[in-house]
Amino acid sequence: MNFRLMLQPTMAIILAVRAGLRDGRQGRPPFLWSAITDPDHRRQIIREGWRDIGRVFFLAAALDAIYQLIVNRGVYLGEMLITSFVLAIVPYVLVRGPVTRIARRLAHGQGETSRRKRAA
Repeated sequence: MNFRLMLQPTMAIILAVRAGLRDGRQGRPPFLWSAITDPDHRRQIIREGWRDIGRVFFLAAALDAIYQLIVNRGVYLGEMLITSFVLAIVPYVLVRGPVTRIARRLAHGQGETSRRKRAA
């Protein structure tokens, strides 16, 4: 069951990269930053993020519940929610913003112009 410690963050990171690339192509600001600083659109931003990560969170919760049943012979809800949050949501939030920044630079050609300036 320690496989879950690798599977859940990996899935969250894959979804974050996909969402970050999509945000970068659309010219959106980084996920966490816009969720914190844009109160008008905060609900929509969080809803979109939850749509992306919800399945991974529930998979993390289910795997942790199975693990707890095997090891502890019971399920501890608080432990399950904390573990699921740490393994699914934290990696998602930490990866999506930087991927968005990189994708925006690449999509808008800023990466290429800065390379030319350094070469000159």
